[in-house]
Amino acid sequence: MSSTLASDALPQTHSSSLRTKALLAVLGIVYGDIGTSPLYAFRECFSGPHGLAPSRDNVIGIVSLIVWSLAFVVIAKYLVFIMRANNQGEGGILALLSLARPKSTSRLGGLIILAGLFGAALLYSDGMLTPAISVLSAVEGVAIFAPTLHGLVVPASVVILVTLFFVQRRGTAVVGAIFGPLMLVWFVVLAASGLPHVVAQPSVLVALSPSYAVGFLWEHGPRGLLVLGSVVLCVTGAEALYADMGHFGRRPIQIGWYAVVMPALLINYLGQGALLLDDPQHVHNPFYGLVPRQLLVPMVIIATLATVIASQALISGAFSLTRQAIQLGYLPRLNVVHTSSSAQGQIYIPEVNWVLMVACVGLVVFFGGSSSLAAAYGMAVTGTMTVSTFLFYRVARGWWGRPRAAALCAFFLAIDLPFLGANAVKILHGAWLPLAIAAGILIVMTTWRKGRLRLASYMIKLSRPLDEFVSELKSAPPTRVGGTAVFMTGSPSGTPPVLLFHLRHSQVLHEQVVLLSLVTEPLPHVGHAQRVEVTPLDGGIYRVIAHYGFMESPRVTEVLKACRTGGLKAVPGTTSYYLGRERLVIGERSGMSRWRKSLFAFLSRNSRSPADFFNVPADRVLELGIQVEL
Repeated sequence: MSSTLASDALPQTHSSSLRTKALLAVLGIVYGDIGTSPLYAFRECFSGPHGLAPSRDNVIGIVSLIVWSLAFVVIAKYLVFIMRANNQGEGGILALLSLARPKSTSRLGGLIILAGLFGAALLYSDGMLTPAISVLSAVEGVAIFAPTLHGLVVPASVVILVTLFFVQRRGTAVVGAIFGPLMLVWFVVLAASGLPHVVAQPSVLVALSPSYAVGFLWEHGPRGLLVLGSVVLCVTGAEALYADMGHFGRRPIQIGWYAVVMPALLINYLGQGALLLDDPQHVHNPFYGLVPRQLLVPMVIIATLATVIASQALISGAFSLTRQAIQLGYLPRLNVVHTSSSAQGQIYIPEVNWVLMVACVGLVVFFGGSSSLAAAYGMAVTGTMTVSTFLFYRVARGWWGRPRAAALCAFFLAIDLPFLGANAVKILHGAWLPLAIAAGILIVMTTWRKGRLRLASYMIKLSRPLDEFVSELKSAPPTRVGGTAVFMTGSPSGTPPVLLFHLRHSQVLHEQVVLLSLVTEPLPHVGHAQRVEVTPLDGGIYRVIAHYGFMESPRVTEVLKACRTGGLKAVPGTTSYYLGRERLVIGERSGMSRWRKSLFAFLSRNSRSPADFFNVPADRVLELGIQVEL
């Protein structure tokens, strides 16, 4: 059970209170995206070039497709199976990739890593599209009761989005505490607005039978498959359930779905179907047609608030995804701000926040309407879902063997691939956008990874075997001064080039010399007992290797405190930290194209300094510059 919930040792009333708070936070953070899909998912099935006429058979068939898409994708795929593939409680596509990638550096392993990174890049594009389409779809309700205000839809959406991104610095817990109760009201409104129409037109309940979904696809053939490109919008946010698992845990997410979210969604979609059975003229916006005209203004207000909350799930997921990518070496160092003293997964990354804000505002201004964004949104969602299935197969094969894993994932692909294909035909109608965004992000990730590996290889060549260096210190000991010198190095073996340069130019060494390497393990968290390895060497030299998970942020001062059990005692006031700063020069060395070298150099110049990222005391840092030709 997640640490968000109370332990059994707590009093029952206190435990119940914490569970309620956890459930509200889950509603506010995790379920905002999928919870606002009724605003546009059902409507899009009847609009656009592939839309259908709102006949009785079409309405029943589409409602049935939506109901069973929720059942197969959200419940069967994510809640029951994929969320089992948690890496010490953490979810998300990079956590899944860390479980799925083979240990050997084979060609297959490279392709698996590339697929996982592309899925992660698609999730970033999803994080840009979700706020844009959600807020636009809600604010567009203004045009129903006041058509003259249609020109204010885009400006109002921009203001709302900018405000949302400005409050992110307050942290997930604070945002969730504010949004949770509002989202609970939203789900009550979804059910309350749909239920009267279901009662008035109970024949819509036949859509709960899967035979109507199958019959619809059989009758319409290829055109019915194309409609799946709009049907899939009902499961937007399913990937966020997995990505945000580290914030709250699996159990609260499951309780939130079965107790609140699923009943509200089903009643609302059935209500929209019942409305069109009674009056097909509401086909252009059946969601707002559920309420009487005198309640339109309150509905638009609460829908707008709900779509603001919907954006939170993907924004929080983007923060977690970015930290994982940084720790795994696929993105430059950025400023990771911890917003909670008790929950390590709750973070805020300013650079990611502002990039998402600019992208969302740009999408709103460029497309100008939610229907124009629907094709792009569907491609981002289905692409990520498909990649997740392929990665999950690698994990499930280790659990149950190849036949059972293949059968299960073939079932998932039988759902994912038709959704993906239905959106692929919309490439010229906006589906190209998330692919372009994901391709750009993938280029950045792979360029940074390749550049860092080349840089590490170059630094190893500048290094010397550590035993040889220690032997030279014995034969020709330099002048020693008091205190401790910490030389940070990316390689756990060999003598750091920074130490060699320092000794060559200053001709002195500190009384204690620490060669510190921070190693990121393919695990979200590393226990304190396995955190630090201290190896005493001759001449007052210590080799220290600190192990961190990809969901943790290293702190050098904490590492040195943990070294005391290994005999190393560093006094903060007499400890100096030596870091190397590479000055990258674009050269003619082979192995990397010139434009990628330029991109890597740009990323390196603008990444956060190691001293800041590793929380090194600023007044105790000495940086030595090294010129490196790429």
